[in-house]
Amino acid sequence: MQPPISTGTVLQNRYQIIQILGQGGFGRTYLAEDQRRFNELCAIKELIPNTTDPVAWQKAQELFLREANILYQIEHPQIPKFRERFEQDQRLFLVQDYVAGKTYHTLLDERKAVGGAFTEQEVLQLMRSLLPVLEHIHSRGIIHRDISPDNIILRDLDNQPVLIDFGVVKELATRLQSANPTVPATYVGKLGYSPSEQMQTGQAYPSSDLYALAVTAIVLLSGKEPQELFDENLLTWNWQRWVSVSPHLTHILNRMLSFRPSDRFQSATQVAQALASGGQQTPLASASIPAASSPGVSNVQTIPVARPPDPASPSTPNTPANTIPEPASRSFLDNPLAVGLITVAVVSIAGIGSWALVRTIRGTPSAQPTEVPTQTFPSPVVPDGSTISPTPTVTPTTNEPTIISRRLTLDASGGTKVEGTITANQIIRYTFRGQEGQNIIALLTQESGVVLTVLDPDREPIENSAKNTTFYQGTLPVNGRYTIDLTLPLGISEGDYSLNIQVESPPQPTPTETPTETPTETPTEIPTDIPTETPTETPTNTPFLPIPNQNPNNQPTNGTSN
Repeated sequence: MQPPISTGTVLQNRYQIIQILGQGGFGRTYLAEDQRRFNELCAIKELIPNTTDPVAWQKAQELFLREANILYQIEHPQIPKFRERFEQDQRLFLVQDYVAGKTYHTLLDERKAVGGAFTEQEVLQLMRSLLPVLEHIHSRGIIHRDISPDNIILRDLDNQPVLIDFGVVKELATRLQSANPTVPATYVGKLGYSPSEQMQTGQAYPSSDLYALAVTAIVLLSGKEPQELFDENLLTWNWQRWVSVSPHLTHILNRMLSFRPSDRFQSATQVAQALASGGQQTPLASASIPAASSPGVSNVQTIPVARPPDPASPSTPNTPANTIPEPASRSFLDNPLAVGLITVAVVSIAGIGSWALVRTIRGTPSAQPTEVPTQTFPSPVVPDGSTISPTPTVTPTTNEPTIISRRLTLDASGGTKVEGTITANQIIRYTFRGQEGQNIIALLTQESGVVLTVLDPDREPIENSAKNTTFYQGTLPVNGRYTIDLTLPLGISEGDYSLNIQVESPPQPTPTETPTETPTETPTEIPTDIPTETPTETPTNTPFLPIPNQNPNNQPTNGTSN
């Protein structure tokens, strides 16, 4: 293994090493100054391939180039920007922006020193901030592989968590070792934080990063190391004995910590939506179950509807359940006054009914039948043709989302950025005109739960990955007007959003080929039309045709100047 680079060394005649930030079995990280950018600080990662085999070294260079291209694609404000890669003195280097701040591991040690840890609200804020970052990289097929409190920095500039140290360097070293049969196979991941499929087989999925994020959360909540929270005998997590959090967060974390990848959330967006729901519907549903499933509980609310008990009755001191059947058994028919009242009531009802029957026969309708259809069916005869406001059709429209349509104005480069606020039961719809083959990138940068869906001219999602996501990149299939719908998941009343759109046209070689449509057929047609001039034109043209070919530098300069 080559020794560390000494302080003060200048790499590539540009980067001056200040100090070593960290070192492991796979590589080192240096803090350096970029002398070509006003001595701006940057982080330089060195890959340490433990091999001297020329074939392995060539393989390392190929993998290094490919992984550097992957890092170059990541553009997110909460990920250090990748600057460049280079090779010097048989060493491979990556250059990224330097993030000033403290890691969450350092912050946890500071809390533990005074007998504390992170609160539930702080951990929720951390998860909500990092989930869009994970969705961004996962949508590009990139897995971090090494999420832990050591690799999350609370940036001093804006107090935002920043995800650092992707497992790319470790992955490169692992692939080099796997190519050498004399070196035992190792896999990328941090013991205790990475799931079993990653540590045992080297396979990693988006749910693997979500697993590591959940371990990070329970470590920050409890102040304990993963080994203290995991039961190796039962192969289960026992973190709840050390931490008391809401049942909703407990359910989400336990699902993220599932042993089988298929039992976990499959995307960061799913976790964000689960956190946004807040468990508001579950308590309401559970609260209604006991009332409906308790046949032994008497409904005291029905007592005022019944006749009041007789004050003279000896059963008055009893419970309401006993007072209701007591009068019905003996005091009602035995009372002569009650019998008389019933008789008078029957006679009165009969008289009223006879009068109503006579009025009906005479053809004079009663007032009651005419009021019933008036209340049920509003009169359609309105002078101006409008509909009466209290119509039954108003009720279902309250459940339908309100659609707010806006047209996107793209700049000369095909990009734009729009910001705003969306409320529940609302759809913010942005439209733009696209052409077949154009590349589109849509990104939401606010961590408020807002999701986007890209729809084609037929108002159908372009593809499955374009539905309910915070990032989408793809190609427009046809010409027409496209739509980007912004919505909020259930349980969120309001959220701010910042939508970035970039529509780029692919390179089109057809315009450059149009001049080639004027081929050399014209000189061939001239001798066919005038056969007598062909011998005279042939020697005159031939000495001039090779001249521009012999001076290629003069030909384009003259063309561009004209």
